Amino acid sequence: MKHLFQKGTNSAKPTFLMLHGTGGNETDLLAIAAHIDPEASVLSVRGNVSENGMSRFFKRLSEGVFDMEDLKMRTGELYEYIGQAAKEYDFDRNNVIAIGYSNGANIAANLLFTYSDSLKGAILHHPMVPNRDTDLPDLTNIPVFITAGTNDPICPAEESTDLEKLLAGAGAKVQLHWEDFGHQLTMPEVEAAKEWYDKL
Repeated sequence: MKHLFQKGTNSAKPTFLMLHGTGGNETDLLAIAAHIDPEASVLSVRGNVSENGMSRFFKRLSEGVFDMEDLKMRTGELYEYIGQAAKEYDFDRNNVIAIGYSNGANIAANLLFTYSDSLKGAILHHPMVPNRDTDLPDLTNIPVFITAGTNDPICPAEESTDLEKLLAGAGAKVQLHWEDFGHQLTMPEVEAAKEWYDKL
């Protein structure tokens, strides 16, 4: 997978898995990673799917309607890739926190929905429920921070609240943070994510 790796200055800190939104790339969220923890390593990945020239992490059939077969395959591909990258760049595979926005948050959520050991934690900006027809693995005590916009035209409020319930039902420690904005990624929610992360 096309990616960018930046070695952190403190090997005890997690490696951030950065996952961009539709049409983004592996440089989009680097400033956010640096803001949340400048000492952490960063593995920023570009989605392998092209939709009209825009990079995504999995196909969709229409706005908000996921291609479930492709989502399953791409989630497996990303899971395997994190393991390969951990060997290549010598970081702790068991200390990876995903930070995803929109499409990137959706595949990060699906990593949690699919594997009990995929992530040590996650910051999900404007995610949807990736799969309503699956049994979640045991996510006991995995910390997840979800940010959502009360006026988000792409991600209805119930997507955020349903995701919170599903993850909490699997044992995750979930916090849902609202901003009175739309689908854009805003500085107040990044600040809120940093505050949450600093308490981990």
